[in-house]
Amino acid sequence: MKTNSDLQKDVQEAIKWEPLLSAAEIGVTVKDGVVTLTGTVDSYWKKTEAEEAAKNVAGVRAVVEKIEIKFANNSFKKDDNDIATEVLNAYQWNVEVPRDKVKVKVEKGWVTLEGELEWNFQKDAAKAAVRDLLGVVGVTNNITIKTDTQDEIERKDIESALERNWSLSDREIKVKVSGTKVTLTGKVDSWYQKSEAARIAWKARGVWSVENDLVVEYAFELAS
Repeated sequence: MKTNSDLQKDVQEAIKWEPLLSAAEIGVTVKDGVVTLTGTVDSYWKKTEAEEAAKNVAGVRAVVEKIEIKFANNSFKKDDNDIATEVLNAYQWNVEVPRDKVKVKVEKGWVTLEGELEWNFQKDAAKAAVRDLLGVVGVTNNITIKTDTQDEIERKDIESALERNWSLSDREIKVKVSGTKVTLTGKVDSWYQKSEAARIAWKARGVWSVENDLVVEYAFELAS
């Protein structure tokens, strides 16, 4: 039986395992599977990496992220116009982000993305291209998915894709389709499985939104 202390240690080790996070001072507290991350890092990339590292630890039911970004020196601070220009330049070289489809707004280092794209992987790529840029303190991804296809979403196709996945093949995941929206319900063993199920559902042609209501529930109980 895993205790809160055990889980705290596992998350701390997972964060330390990431090469660029090993020197970052990130605090980890745990209560009943809910992990809270605190501390400071010098880039948005490190902030998101710490969160992802924590989510992938077995036993984590949710992550509360309270990490602050403090640049190590003034050379990391950039004007909002410079950041916006760098974002647009990054998109020019990114084959996954359609040109001139994403609108960028920057305010005090915080980047807001808007526009319409056909696929969710394009939306994810638009955010990923921003997180590594110096001067960025956060990203709000307001891009919407809207495909021109008139094909109906096939529920059975999504179910078959979930069953083919090695991490989800033995999970009882229910798929509901309503127009262009897909809703996933059921129970999974990890945050990774929950994210993977949503990623697979997004690949179905015609999907505009995915409601991921999967509950992360483990075979063990967390002791005090």
